[in-house]
Amino acid sequence: MKMILDERGKKYILKPGAEFQSDLGIVKADVLDNAQIGDEVKSHLDHSFKIVKPNVNDFIRVVDAGTGAGAIALHFGNVVGLQGKVFTYEIREDFAEVAHRNIDNFGITNIEVKNKNIKEGIDENNIDLIFLDLPKPFEIFEEVMESLNVGGWLAVYAPYIDQAETSYRVAKKLGFYDIEIIETLERGLEVRTQGVRPKTRMVGHSGYLLFARKL
Repeated sequence: MKMILDERGKKYILKPGAEFQSDLGIVKADVLDNAQIGDEVKSHLDHSFKIVKPNVNDFIRVVDAGTGAGAIALHFGNVVGLQGKVFTYEIREDFAEVAHRNIDNFGITNIEVKNKNIKEGIDENNIDLIFLDLPKPFEIFEEVMESLNVGGWLAVYAPYIDQAETSYRVAKKLGFYDIEIIETLERGLEVRTQGVRPKTRMVGHSGYLLFARKL
């Protein structure tokens, strides 16, 4: 399965053996069938389109940095399934050992724990998602760009807004697309006989998440 991305950032799923039509022109079926992920094709109106990988879970390869106890790595291991692979980097040897034990206890076999500083280099390439939980994640965005597949995602967890802001600016400068920062807030509701209302207490801040895509 392949997707096509137009000049405006709009994405469309391609049907095998069929031509693609939009207001920006027509791309012939034989051109699309022969195009590989990352290739650029032209419509009959001379508009440019890029062939990208869709968001599917088959054979997904993930890099996770800042393993800690391995909670995020375990989540990714479940998401990608047996055909996928997770490589998780942890600079501290004691944390890496804890993560190893936790992963073994859960019986997950598609996670590789690496006791290495990811700033020394990302060993893997053709990666679909890179998740960073680091004090200064933006320092390795250039390496992230090189390691990601076309259509791959960068995701960053940042507890402070200045980390998220700097990450946004660096990602934009390097040419990432679809850059977005979100903050997660959580407020429950009380259901009483006399009515429903928000609970007095809430999770007012859990951190910032930045997402960006290589296209």
